[in-house]
Amino acid sequence: MWRRCSVVAGGDGVGALLGLTAGVGMFLVWWSCWHAEPLRSEGTGSKPFARLGGVLREAGLQSVSPVAFLTLCSGAMAGACLLLLALTGVRSLAVCFGVIAGWLPYALVRSRARRRRERLREFWPDAVDNLASGVRAGLSLPDALGALGERGPEALRPPFQAFARDYRLTGSFSDSLETLKSRLADPTGDRLCEALRITREVGGSDLGKLLRSLSMFLRDDARVRSELEARQSWTVSAARLAVSAPWLVLALLATKPESVQAYESATGSVVLAVGAALCVLAYRLMTVIGRLPEERRVLR
Repeated sequence: MWRRCSVVAGGDGVGALLGLTAGVGMFLVWWSCWHAEPLRSEGTGSKPFARLGGVLREAGLQSVSPVAFLTLCSGAMAGACLLLLALTGVRSLAVCFGVIAGWLPYALVRSRARRRRERLREFWPDAVDNLASGVRAGLSLPDALGALGERGPEALRPPFQAFARDYRLTGSFSDSLETLKSRLADPTGDRLCEALRITREVGGSDLGKLLRSLSMFLRDDARVRSELEARQSWTVSAARLAVSAPWLVLALLATKPESVQAYESATGSVVLAVGAALCVLAYRLMTVIGRLPEERRVLR
């Protein structure tokens, strides 16, 4: 009797295993009939994470993920809020300075991305001239781009050195160019990469003329923009000082808890909220009026 039960149980186990195997096989066959969705290119879509990742790449922080950056901002906001709450005991004041501390890392990253674009803007004309010289000397496009990693401007060498390695490993010019564009994370780099991609795929004999025209345009644009930024700098500095001055005074008052107890009331909280909203509105208005047109990345 026990032997019969074990045989039946063993038969049921083998049948279940065969049925599971058959089911997995049928699922894999069904799955193979559908094409995998292509990966979305960098920066596409309107998701906040995609935009934040683009800002981090433009700032040269490719190794920092948006999740890690948001965690840092949240930690700074929570730390500042708890610190002010412990020092003053005023919740509305702690929330205001916590929001400022959470926004500060994003402002620093945006400032770093802007400074990086300004620094690279000075080197792109020389890089394009070197690329045009390589093409005129008879080098292929991959070899001319790889040569920028050795003879190009110092600030632009690492991405082009990585491009040369990628092209030697994969042999795919299009994929290596797409990776190069992601590493550069610069509007001028986007235009240059797309122009080279079209030239490679479509063909043409005017690449040298195109590169020389691009170099002249970049030099003229950098010269005009530097003059405008020099005249605009005092306006931007005045706007930042006007916005930060009230909060610096409030931070000094927070060193004496008896001076900020008035903000613990409902009226004080409303005054802080209205003041913060007016500061944000005034700063955005001043920067929008005085801001120069910024180059935007294309075909990401």
